[in-house]
Parts: sequence; structure tokens; C-alpha cells
Amino acid sequence: MSGAFETSTRRCDKAGCEEPGQYRAPKSPRNLEDFFWFCKEHVREYNLNWNYFQGQSEEEFQEFLDNATVWDRPTKPFGRAAQDQKWARHGIDDPLEILGANGTNPEVRAKMNLRKLPPTERKALEILEAKDSWTRAEIRKQYKSLVKDLHPDMNGGDRSDEDRLQEVVWAWDQIKESRSFRD
Repeated sequence: MSGAFETSTRRCDKAGCEEPGQYRAPKSPRNLEDFFWFCKEHVREYNLNWNYFQGQSEEEFQEFLDNATVWDRPTKPFGRAAQDQKWARHGIDDPLEILGANGTNPEVRAKMNLRKLPPTERKALEILEAKDSWTRAEIRKQYKSLVKDLHPDMNGGDRSDEDRLQEVVWAWDQIKESRSFRD
């Protein structure tokens, strides 16, 4: 447990000492892999005088401390811009959600709340001017309202809205066959 290398055949590096050099000591703080070899008495003397920070300025010492507190791993600032980007893609302006619904961007929240519908059903909702959160009964009510407005019998025989009426009928056919809407 003394740190001695019992098998070392070296002599102590202290001038004039003939004892075996069984204890190693770094030559420089800049190169901790190059060693002096000393006897027990001289390694103690060397260690008492050893100063890892000898020859370093105050700035170098402070830089060493700063790096040592983060295990010599570079750190990135925990800046507001990085947080904003990370949470913004989810529509959240309040990363800790302290503000609840008030912390969320309304446009993004609306997009997030959209159901995943097939493109034909999404197009049908647009034609019927309906919301995807509506039930089938609410959509049917909207459909009937549009048919009444667009039908030539209700417009005094005016056939100018026939194309739009066909779109509305097509859209309702898509919705009424769909499993995506509750009754």
C-alpha cells in the first residue's frame, strides 16, 4: 500500500543517493506520464515541494477549476433560444407548462388537436365547412343546411351552384361511410 514498485531495478534519481528508486513522481504538471524514480525518503521530500499549479497564472488556474467542475467536458449554454426551438415545434411556449393552455400557441395547438384522417375525409370536411371534432350528427346538420342553400328548387331554379352542390353531396358520402366520426 506504500505505492512502491518492489520489482524496480532503478536507482534513486536524487544526486548522490544510492538507494533503490522504487517510488515514481511526475517530472512536470504538463506531462504526468514522465517520472522521476526516488527512494522513500526522497519521494517524500519531493512530494512536500510539489505544486501542480506552479508557474501558472491566475487565469490558467481559474480555467483549470472551471474545467474540473464539469469533468473537462465542454458545456453548451442553457440559453433561451435552444429552449424555444425545442418546445416550439410542439407548440409550447412554456416548457414547464406552468401557464397551462395559456402557454401554448393557439395555431399550433389547433394543428396538434387535428385527428389523423384520410385525405378524402379531410377534403370532405373542408367542402362541408365542418370541424374534425364534430360528430356525424353535427356534420349532417351542416350538410343539410348547405344542400338547402345550394339546391336549385330553393334558389328559384338557379342552376349556377350545381357544381358546388355535387361537391357537398360527394363530401357527405365520404363522411357518412367513415368510421372516423362518432354518431
